[in-house]
Amino acid sequence: MMPLPTTDASPPTEVPDRARRRTFTAEFKRRILREADNAKKAGDVAALLRREGLYSSHLVDWRKAREQGDLAGGTKPRGPAPRPAPDARDLRIAELELENAKLDKRARRAEAMVALQKKVALLMEALSNDEPGEKG
Repeated sequence: MMPLPTTDASPPTEVPDRARRRTFTAEFKRRILREADNAKKAGDVAALLRREGLYSSHLVDWRKAREQGDLAGGTKPRGPAPRPAPDARDLRIAELELENAKLDKRARRAEAMVALQKKVALLMEALSNDEPGEKG
């Protein structure tokens, strides 16, 4: 027996490392919906789905999107909407508010220390007046 010749032009048979979600263009979706809507005989839609490798849920979703007008243009971008860049004034305000909070905390601590020093001075004065061995 002769071994079969191998060619480098054969398609890859290995599974890709990472699965990729299939994406369909708006034009492809509209074409498939047109063909499904024009199907006359029983089984034509099923044959269309098998031929294109689609599921009936694709048709359901795409029909809903068509009714809402989402298939009129391109595809919608996925993910959260981009946030606008913060204004320079807003950044400066946030910076000043943070600095103000730090200074308020520092002022409260200083006032507490002054109040404590007053209490210690009163306590020392009271103790010095109560000691019996002193002349006063």
